[in-house]
Amino acid sequence: MVVKIEEIKEDGLVLDEPIPAALLSSALEEEGRSTGFRTARGFDLHAELHRVSGSVLLRGKFQAQVTAPCKRCLAAVSVSLPVDFTLNLVPKSRLQDEQTEAAEDDGRAERVGSFAPDDANQEVFDGRTIDLDPILREQVLLALPMNVVCREDCKGLCPTCGKDRNEGSCGCEPRAVDPRLAALKDIKLN
Repeated sequence: MVVKIEEIKEDGLVLDEPIPAALLSSALEEEGRSTGFRTARGFDLHAELHRVSGSVLLRGKFQAQVTAPCKRCLAAVSVSLPVDFTLNLVPKSRLQDEQTEAAEDDGRAERVGSFAPDDANQEVFDGRTIDLDPILREQVLLALPMNVVCREDCKGLCPTCGKDRNEGSCGCEPRAVDPRLAALKDIKLN
């Protein structure tokens, strides 16, 4: 979805747009690398854009539904991703001017890593149009949880036979202790 700068009036621009599942799917499986998450439907985006001293302030909110395998038992788990973000969109020409000024600043400005701390919520655009698709992809990826479990007390799969331990015991013997760690089982703690 592309927004032209001329469309953003003095009182701002409000967008309530449906985002297709294809955009979400492309974010979850970009360049052949899968995140393990899947989706079957899109989401509704609510966004507000305001011109602020040469830049554009973007506030967005959406809720996406994805599924992923449980990290313990591999059962499909539905996950809701509530996303609420604010970004300062800076024209490329203005950013180049700021970088030139910063180079002339004798390095006195406080910097962390390769960017200034104030630049963390800053995105660059060409100055005429704003493409929201890459921004939405990034926000979806940032909202994904590290691990998904079907429930907190999930027992997972048996490492020997692969049976789902949530459905009952499989009867397999517990694994033997690693011989390198066997001496630790004889330690007596007070």
